[in-house]
Amino acid sequence: MMIDCHQPIGFKERLMFFYNFLQAPGQVGSITPSSHALAKQMMKPVDWERANTIVELGAGTGIFTKWIDELKKSDATLVSFEKEASMRKRLELQFPGALFHEDAAELVSVLTEAGLGKADAIISGLPFANFPQSLRDQIMEQIYAALKPGGVFVAFQYSLQMKKQLQTVFTDVSVKMVPFNLPPAFVYVCRKELG
Repeated sequence: MMIDCHQPIGFKERLMFFYNFLQAPGQVGSITPSSHALAKQMMKPVDWERANTIVELGAGTGIFTKWIDELKKSDATLVSFEKEASMRKRLELQFPGALFHEDAAELVSVLTEAGLGKADAIISGLPFANFPQSLRDQIMEQIYAALKPGGVFVAFQYSLQMKKQLQTVFTDVSVKMVPFNLPPAFVYVCRKELG
């Protein structure tokens, strides 16, 4: 099932994204929100019929959050992380059924404290290329530990820089380019082995 009825990104969202990029380029990672084509590609690998716990990292203005909210089962839980306080507060009002947190490096403890156990899917918009290697390592450890066996981690980046690191963490890694995004993006799909 794939929903294709999303409205184009509004001027207000673009302006907010650009402003936050100027304030903290290391955390935001792009001057413009993700495109419809990229969001669609990011959602494809998730088994929405079976996913009970979905995690979103780097929610930004909520482009992926909207898709996840529409595609997930009504009884599934969305746990979303966004470092930037004004963006996070705006999303909390927009998606009252989701659980919002600040720090993706606390992913495992957040899921445990919420009584959710492990995630079926983790969807990431984090700009890993902007992070120091130590933070990348810390977040990747959290992602792997938080995923159920057979779970999927989907991330986009603007380069192939993360491929080598992802291949050291996951045995099953595929990459697809999305040219209809500004700038063009690479979608990484990583599956955690069963058992």
